Amino acid sequence: MCRAARLLLVLLGLLLGGARAEAACIAETYEGNDYTVCRFDLRQDHLQLFSLDGNGEPYGSFAALTVALQDKGQHLAFAMNAGMYGEDLKPVGLYIEAGRTLHKLNRRNGPGNFHMKPNGIFFIDGSKAGVMETEAFAASGIRPQFASQSGPMLVVDGQIHPRFSPDGTSLQRRNGVGAPDGHTLVFVISEDWVNFHSFARLFKDRLNCPNALFLDGSISSLHAPEINRSDAFAPLGPIVALVKGP
Repeated sequence: MCRAARLLLVLLGLLLGGARAEAACIAETYEGNDYTVCRFDLRQDHLQLFSLDGNGEPYGSFAALTVALQDKGQHLAFAMNAGMYGEDLKPVGLYIEAGRTLHKLNRRNGPGNFHMKPNGIFFIDGSKAGVMETEAFAASGIRPQFASQSGPMLVVDGQIHPRFSPDGTSLQRRNGVGAPDGHTLVFVISEDWVNFHSFARLFKDRLNCPNALFLDGSISSLHAPEINRSDAFAPLGPIVALVKGP
C-alpha cells in the first residue's frame, strides 16, 4: 500500500476513535473558557520530541508520525505541536532530539510571538522536566535529551509575562506547556479563543505552574485517542509525543 493511502487510513482511524490510550487528557473550564489539559509525570510517562523522519523530512502531521511508529510496532498515545517553526516546518529556536542539537539557541530580536521576550524552552531529560526562560536555561548548563524553544513565556517565576494585558484584544486558540514541579509537564490547548493574559492565568492560578511557555496559536493541535481526538487542520513542525510499544 502506498504511503498516501496508509496516511489516509490512519487519519480515518484516528478520527473514528482508534485504540484507547493512557494519556491523561481532561476537560477544564476556567474563568468561563474551555480547555483540554493533559498532565504527564515523567517518572512514568516517557515523552519524546519528533521533527524529521528517516529521510530527513518533517513529519508534518500526527498521521505521518503514527505511520512511522507503526512500522516499529509502536503507537502514538498522545501528541501536540511543540514549538514554533519556519515555512520548511523545521524549528526556528533551540531544538534537541534524543540528545542531538538539531537547531541552536535563538537569541535574536524580531517580530512575532517567538521574539516577544522573554521567550523560553521546555525540556525533557529522563524523569526530569522543566520550563525555563531562555537566558536562565542557557546559564543553567542543562544538557537534556529533548528540548524545544518557543515564545513568549506565559509565566516566569510565578509572574505573568509583563507585556500581557488583561484586556488584550488578540484572541486565538492557543496551546502551551507548564511545569508545576521538576518531573511533571502539563500541556494545554484552549477550546475557546483567549488572549495571552487569560491563558497565562490558567497556568499560574489553576494549574500552579510557576513557569509556562506558549507553543503556538492558530495551528494548535492535539492528538489524544483516549478522547477520540486527532486534529489535522494544519501542517505541523516539532511534535511532543507519548509513544507506547517496544
